Amino acid sequence: MTEPKKPVATAANNVLPEGRVREIHVNHRPIPIGSGQKTFERFLGEMKEKLDDPSVERNRLCREVLYDLYYGESGRPYEDLLADPKTPLATKAALETLDPRNVTLEPEQYSELEPEKFYKVKPLTWLWMMYDRSPLGMNLHLGLQFRRLLAKKVFKHCGENVKIFHNVEYSFGHNITCGDGVVIHRYVLLDDRGEIILGDKASLSDFVNVYSHWHHVEDPQHVFMNKTVIGAGARVTYHSTVLSGVRVGDDAMLGAHGLAHKDVPDHTVAVGIPAKPVKVKPWPR
Repeated sequence: MTEPKKPVATAANNVLPEGRVREIHVNHRPIPIGSGQKTFERFLGEMKEKLDDPSVERNRLCREVLYDLYYGESGRPYEDLLADPKTPLATKAALETLDPRNVTLEPEQYSELEPEKFYKVKPLTWLWMMYDRSPLGMNLHLGLQFRRLLAKKVFKHCGENVKIFHNVEYSFGHNITCGDGVVIHRYVLLDDRGEIILGDKASLSDFVNVYSHWHHVEDPQHVFMNKTVIGAGARVTYHSTVLSGVRVGDDAMLGAHGLAHKDVPDHTVAVGIPAKPVKVKPWPR
């Protein structure tokens, strides 16, 4: 009697012994073809051209793109629809809100706001937020490319091959340094009131919070700003929180629902509330 062959890890049959699976990122869904792909390429190309053009006024650019996303089927110019007495007031309020100059964002209440930096990127931040809430926001293939375009103009630095999924939020944006190959998953909060550095190939899983400020216990009006670092190749996993001033080391990992209030050393796995080291990964691997 011959022993059964062990499963081989492939894109089609990617099962290992003991029920384990080796994650291989394979594009099972074909890239959009035909008119869809051509339309996306033209849309992204036009966006990049306008973002790179210093003569393009960003508030107007934001308003025009959002109007096309939400009201383009009307076939009427923005100004005409806004001036039409038959347009309901609620619709007019929504139209006015497409212009970031008519919008107040939470960071505008912060005393440390730097107007010259913030108001340069605010139109792109509003465009990012409202794009994610549009029908296009859930299109993974298009959304990753669109957010990458914006991140290169918003962040202090944005490396190559960065993947940012939908509904990621940040405070200012211009205090974020993002290395190459970084992955930021859904609903991540990057509180860059101080400074946040994401090392090359760092990964932030769904619903992660990374903070760079904290309030004095006795006087909450007294706010401290720090630099928070997620090291190269580090993983901050599902629903975890990294507090202000903490460094999650290179190749380190913060377990799901963990709360890092102290530094996590390189190559170390930390879990729990508060997070404590439980394992050191073998290195080099």
